Amino acid sequence: MLTRIKKLITVKGDDRKSSLGLVHVYTGQGKGKTTATLGLAMRALGAGLNVCMIQFMKSADTGELFTVKNHLPEMKIIQFGVEALTDKQSRIFEFENGIKKENNSSASFRFMPDDAEKEACRRAMEYAWNVIRSENYNMLILDEVNCALDKGLIKIDEIMKMVKDHDNIELVLTGQGAPRELVKVADYFSDIRKIKHPWDKGVKARRGIEY
Repeated sequence: MLTRIKKLITVKGDDRKSSLGLVHVYTGQGKGKTTATLGLAMRALGAGLNVCMIQFMKSADTGELFTVKNHLPEMKIIQFGVEALTDKQSRIFEFENGIKKENNSSASFRFMPDDAEKEACRRAMEYAWNVIRSENYNMLILDEVNCALDKGLIKIDEIMKMVKDHDNIELVLTGQGAPRELVKVADYFSDIRKIKHPWDKGVKARRGIEY
C-alpha cells in the first residue's frame, strides 16, 4: 500500500560522480535480474556515466550484446563463458548494418559443466579488477557472479575484497544464490521471486524477451 502524500515532498539529488560507489545486489529465482541491471545501465548512460557489464558463464548471442555494439558506445559488455572465450561464439543470428536477420538454425542455449567454467570465471574477475583500476568506467555490472559464487567457481573472499576496494565505481552484482556476506554489505538488495513463468507451461525462451 502506498503512503498518501498530504504535503509537498522534495527529494534532493546529487549529480556528483564522486558520490558513486554503492553496491547493488539482485538475486532470487524470478525473471528480471539481468533485465533490471540493463535498465539501470540505460539510466546511467543517460546521465553521462560509462558502464561495463561482465557476464559470467554466458556465451549466448543475447539482444543486449548487439544493442550495445551498434548503438551505445559508452557501454561495454564482455562475456566470459567458456564458449565465448574459445569459439568467439557460434552466431545464432546474422547481422547486417546493425539489423538482426534470422538464419535457418534454431535458437538454443548450452550450459557448460561447472568445472569447465572455472578458468573463465577467474579471467572474468581479473578483467573486473582491470576495469576498476582503469578509472574509465563509473558503473561495473558483474552479471551472474552470484551463481559463480554459489557454484564455488570463485571465492567469496575475492568478491568481498572487490566490495571493499572498488573506490567510487557503482558495483552491481546479479544472479541466484547471493551469499549472506553480500546481503550484509549491499547498499541495495533485491530478491526477485518467481510467482509465475511461461517456462512452467513449456513455452520456449523468446528472442527479445528472455534473450
